[in-house]
This record gives sequence, structure tokens and C-alpha cells, in this order.
Amino acid sequence: MITMKIIKTEYDKIKPYITKDGSIIRELLHPNIYKGVKQSLAEAIVPVGSKTLLHKHYTSEEIYYILEGRGLMTLDNEKFEVKKGDTIYIPPKTPHKIENIGNVPLKILCCSYPPYSHEDTEILE
Repeated sequence: MITMKIIKTEYDKIKPYITKDGSIIRELLHPNIYKGVKQSLAEAIVPVGSKTLLHKHYTSEEIYYILEGRGLMTLDNEKFEVKKGDTIYIPPKTPHKIENIGNVPLKILCCSYPPYSHEDTEILE
């Protein structure tokens, strides 16, 4: 039997911050906070009428799961609409951004491996 430490977070106790791409992030799990975690899980919010800056991550791959709202996703040279329930895979080194094209905040669950870091992020615009 493997003994493990239970890690549980409380949403209301996690302070949001703004990432290099301009989105509002709440790190739900990140190894900088919880030792032993090897990936990061965050909620990103893009306010109505806003968009993130075009950027890429050198080593991290990301998975976006749209929790709420509608967006226009740019992934490399492709643009496509996303909505609640959609999942998008973003490979490392792939330029990407997302624009809120709906009338409610665009909420995204973001999973990154290796974990998100400002140092791994390059702004392209």
C-alpha cells in the first residue's frame, strides 16, 4: 500500500494574480505551493471584451477546458471558436491566445506540464 499525503485546496483562499499573457489566474495546484505535485492546475478568467496576449511556452504543454463562456482561440495559424465544455490541447512552443467573444467572463481550467512559470513564457505581441 502506498501512503500519500492528501492535498486539498479551497477556492476562496487562493489569491488570484495576473499572468504575463494578461489573464487572471488562480493557481488551484502548483508545485511551488504543494510539494510533490508535478503539474499545475489553474483557473483562468478572461473578462468580457478582453483577450490574452499571443504567447508560447518553451517546455510546457497545456490543456484548456472551457468552464464558462465563449472564446476565439488562436492556436499557431488557426483560429476557431470555443465554448463551455470544449477542450483544447496546446503543444509546447505553439503560439496561442484566446479572446472572450461572449457576454460573460470566459472561465478556463488550465492544466500545464511542466508547471506554469513566467520564465517559460514568451510574449509574442
